[in-house]
Amino acid sequence: MKSNPSIQPAEVVREYGPFDGATNVHGVSYDGRHVWAATGPRIVAFDPASGETVRRVEQPGDAGTAFDGKHLYQIAESRIDKIDPATGKVLASIPAPGQGYDSGLTWAEGSLWVGQYRDRKIHQIDPETGAIRRTIESNRFVTGVTWVDGELWHGTWEADESELRRIAPANGEVLQRLRMPAGEGVSGLESDGADLFYCGGGGSGKVRAVRRPKALQS
Repeated sequence: MKSNPSIQPAEVVREYGPFDGATNVHGVSYDGRHVWAATGPRIVAFDPASGETVRRVEQPGDAGTAFDGKHLYQIAESRIDKIDPATGKVLASIPAPGQGYDSGLTWAEGSLWVGQYRDRKIHQIDPETGAIRRTIESNRFVTGVTWVDGELWHGTWEADESELRRIAPANGEVLQRLRMPAGEGVSGLESDGADLFYCGGGGSGKVRAVRRPKALQS
């Protein structure tokens, strides 16, 4: 298994936004049809084919966003809100493990997975209670988090450098690295379940689609 894989350049295939005058994109998720982006005061959904905004949910979102097949989950300060995307209503809330220092969020295997930025960790938590089920450690700051085809990926963003990293779920070992172009940070991260990642662009107010590379042999 490669412990220090070479860096590949990330292939950015499209940019979306800014949205509704928002100056930031924090969390990003995908519901099978639309991409959701948390912009601070609200969460917007857009059509990735046309780029047009199709839905607005007036709920705060200052970090990761996730979708479980029916509901949105949104980090807002020190809590995670469970939201009905049709009505925009908050159905339940649980404490976020980082108590306000949380970053990425994704749904996989019946759990929420929460990035801890400066703690360089990813927590698997119970979506009903917020209890931590397991913790994976990274060696870089963790922004967005996503699972696709059994692969765990997370974004990093330190100074002006950002990467997408595939890590081993068992021990956090880095298996694959994609470097974003200079100046293009990664806040939220979500896979479309196929060959694209959607990356929140932080203060650019944009979402960038990045091509997912083929897995390297370990």
